[in-house]
Amino acid sequence: MQVPLLIDDFLRRAARLYPDKTAIVDGDDRFTYAEFQARVNQLSNALLGLGVGKSDRVCMLSPNSHYFLESFYATSQIGAVLVPLNYRLIDQDYRYILNHAEVTTLLVDHEFTDVIDGIRGDLDAVQNWIVCGGEGVAKHDWVDWDELIAGMPNTSPPEIDRDENDLLSINYTSGTTARPKGVMLTHRNCYINAYSLIAHLRVTHDDVELWTLPMFHCNGWGGVYALTGMGGTHVVLRTIDGGAIYNLIEQEGVTFACMAPTVLRTILDYPGKEAHDIRTQPRFVIAGAPPPAKFIERLEVELGWHFIQIYGLTETAPFLTSSQPDSVTAANDYQSRSRAGIPGIGVDIVLLDDAGNLVARDGESIGEICARSNVVFSGYWRQEAETAQVIVDGYFHTGDMAVWDERYNIKIVDRKKDVIISGGENISSPEIEDVLYRHPAVSDCAVVGVPNDKWGETPKAFVVLREAAKVGADELTEFCREQLAHFKCPTSFEFVAELPRTATGKLKKYTLRERERQATDV
Repeated sequence: MQVPLLIDDFLRRAARLYPDKTAIVDGDDRFTYAEFQARVNQLSNALLGLGVGKSDRVCMLSPNSHYFLESFYATSQIGAVLVPLNYRLIDQDYRYILNHAEVTTLLVDHEFTDVIDGIRGDLDAVQNWIVCGGEGVAKHDWVDWDELIAGMPNTSPPEIDRDENDLLSINYTSGTTARPKGVMLTHRNCYINAYSLIAHLRVTHDDVELWTLPMFHCNGWGGVYALTGMGGTHVVLRTIDGGAIYNLIEQEGVTFACMAPTVLRTILDYPGKEAHDIRTQPRFVIAGAPPPAKFIERLEVELGWHFIQIYGLTETAPFLTSSQPDSVTAANDYQSRSRAGIPGIGVDIVLLDDAGNLVARDGESIGEICARSNVVFSGYWRQEAETAQVIVDGYFHTGDMAVWDERYNIKIVDRKKDVIISGGENISSPEIEDVLYRHPAVSDCAVVGVPNDKWGETPKAFVVLREAAKVGADELTEFCREQLAHFKCPTSFEFVAELPRTATGKLKKYTLRERERQATDV
């Protein structure tokens, strides 16, 4: 017997087995699993009533909320495709993504309707405008989410023929180009990723997850599905705040959270932590730029909590590897535990040199991480050439450079694509450079990630000015902020006479990065 792996299985199981258990805590709102499923069914039926059909793209633009959780399942069970958007972008990013994906229905948090209204005239494919939270927005025909679903049946929508290889979501990632790429994830990709998270992160029925991780970020790494399927409790956090995090851990008995290194630092440095009576020992899962080994030690020694490092990409749904204590890696070996770790179940990883040959598993030879697994995406939305560049000979080429040892334990040493990971967000250095080149005083420039205690790394711009031109860092910062989301803008500038290049004119960014790293280590 072969039964398709469909994401709605996770919520259906929890609603059947634990109907009265608390599924979601979102501020003053609490929903049981029966109520969660009912609201999902109402939204599914409402979307069908608006004409949303199979394969239609539905965008969700919102900070973490119970609405966001509902959108994952309401779209999947009618065969629609969810397009979760990063709420930290700017209008031109939204304009491009919504048009590129040909989104027909917008689900937007009340705080973000103004930015969408500003580009409304450019969104030809959008037919339905739905606002969630707040008091609703009357202008421009926004329809209130709760009013829309209020009269809808809370039973399951009509059965729609679906397959596990059908598209579930399109997640736009900054990648390494100025234009975002739409990562196509299928039901099968996300289903198997959820299984991997359950196994390797030890997700159980008793878990209470604090949502410090943005739900838009690769579908919350799959926690939306994994935790729901096990019948755990989602505790929603809308914005990162140290006091709020400690309050929720204390009050709700949080046992589990996923986050970027910058959030871990917020937790470690929160001055009021001693005032809280924490009775659980949460597992904190970190991805993005590896945190300093000292952070791991502080978390486990000072607070008595647990640390797990994972590695993956949006294109891999995202789980590929994890690093945690085992029979070989001691709990107090914090340097080893900050590595990307060993492959998960069903993940085949190899490190290849430029000629496509395996590099030695000696902990020194550098190669590109290439992965083959059921979690690897089906391609970039309407970008076949870009897909062909990264899926080669049956492997997804990540662009991340690493070394590995005899246990297949991976340590990332560089990024082939020059992606800057700041606070867990991917930032494209060519995108920033493209903006800087528009300034009349800039002759040449290069942007690299430099170490930052708070964010892991931030963009630094090296700028060559045109002859006789005069411009300062403040002016260039303001210029960038007018055209980029603020988290993408350089946090520092250095004006140089020339940039290091090869004999063929290629920019040697690794030289700049290495210089900055050495300066930081001094």
